[in-house]
This record gives sequence, C-alpha cells and structure tokens, in this order.
Amino acid sequence: MERRPLRSRDTALARAAARWLQARGATPNGISLASVGLAGLAGLCFAVAFRAVPGATPLLLIAAAALVQGRLACNLLDGMVAVEGGLKTPTGDLYNDAPDRVADVLILLGVGYGLSFHPWGVSLGWAAALMAVLTAYVRVLGGACGLPQQFTGPMAKPHRMALLTVTALLAAALPPAWGQSVLLLALVVVVSGGAWTCVRRLADIARGLNAR
Repeated sequence: MERRPLRSRDTALARAAARWLQARGATPNGISLASVGLAGLAGLCFAVAFRAVPGATPLLLIAAAALVQGRLACNLLDGMVAVEGGLKTPTGDLYNDAPDRVADVLILLGVGYGLSFHPWGVSLGWAAALMAVLTAYVRVLGGACGLPQQFTGPMAKPHRMALLTVTALLAAALPPAWGQSVLLLALVVVVSGGAWTCVRRLADIARGLNAR
C-alpha cells in the first residue's frame, strides 16, 4: 500500500519520536490501535463539551483538538516505525488503514452528537463520517484497479483533521452557541469537500484506466 506523502515525515522531530517509540518496544500495529483510542477520546470530548458544567467547555474543546493531533501523530509514526524502523509485519497494511476508518467515524460522530443547539448536527455528523469512509474507499479502489492511490483533497484525512482542530480551538474561544455554529459549518465543509474529493479521485481513476 502506498504511503501518503507527508513533509512532516522528514522532520527531525518525527524521526526522533519514531526512534524513541521503537526503543521502548512500541510496535507499528500497536501505534495504529492507539490512534483509535485517541480518536475515541476526542469524539467523547466533542460530544460532551457543550453539555459540560460552565467553564469546562473550552477545556474540553482544546483537549479534543489536542487528541485529534495525537491521532494524526500516531498515523505518522506507525508507518515510520514500520518502514524506517524495519518493523513491517504481514498485517501492517491492514492495521495501517482499518483503524483510520474507525478513528474518522468516532471523531466526526462525536462532533455531530455534541451539537445540541442544532437539529441537523447528528445528521451532519453521520454524513461527514460516511464521506470520510467513502473518500478512503475510492482511494483504495484506485489501488485495487492497479493504479497509484490518490491522496488528493480538498478533504483528505489530514485536511479534515486540520479543519476540526482549528474549528475546535476557535469554538473554545467563542460563546457556546457560536462555537457550535462554527463546528456545524466544519461538518458542512467536510461533507461537501469530501464529495468533491471523491469526484476528483474517481475522475483520476477513470483517466488512469483509459490511459492504460
């Protein structure tokens, strides 16, 4: 399975973190599973942030943003420990991709269920989760057709997580009603941008198959 092109993979900090984890016995598959745990905690923070006691909402949203970034860090480091660290396993491709789909769903559903002020929040959360899985499906479909996998956006996984991180931090600084509106808008962007991403990837697959 092709690796997502990431500039952060070449940074000294990422290499040092991968070596640190490897020296302490961390395995690539274990790191991949840890990303699901972090995603679950992020989703929980999103889900309860606006139902918490006054004053806790900003802290929970900041925690959610940090946990989303922690999930992305795991996604980066599992591959580095596997490839650069020489710890690839026969099930590595499975652990590299399947936990990501669970993590996406946990985070996006958490956002949707947390929008208590908006009647469309839950529906948008489910739509965003479905779109996240669908964009990954189209990427893998291209690979199954014998073509290079497409990591194009505008709503590939790093883009979705960056958007949620920024909007969570912004919502933490706003009154609850405004904060929920910001997160609702983020879900709208994930859904619409994900649909466009699927169209782009499918068009690229069609061109690749026709050219072949």
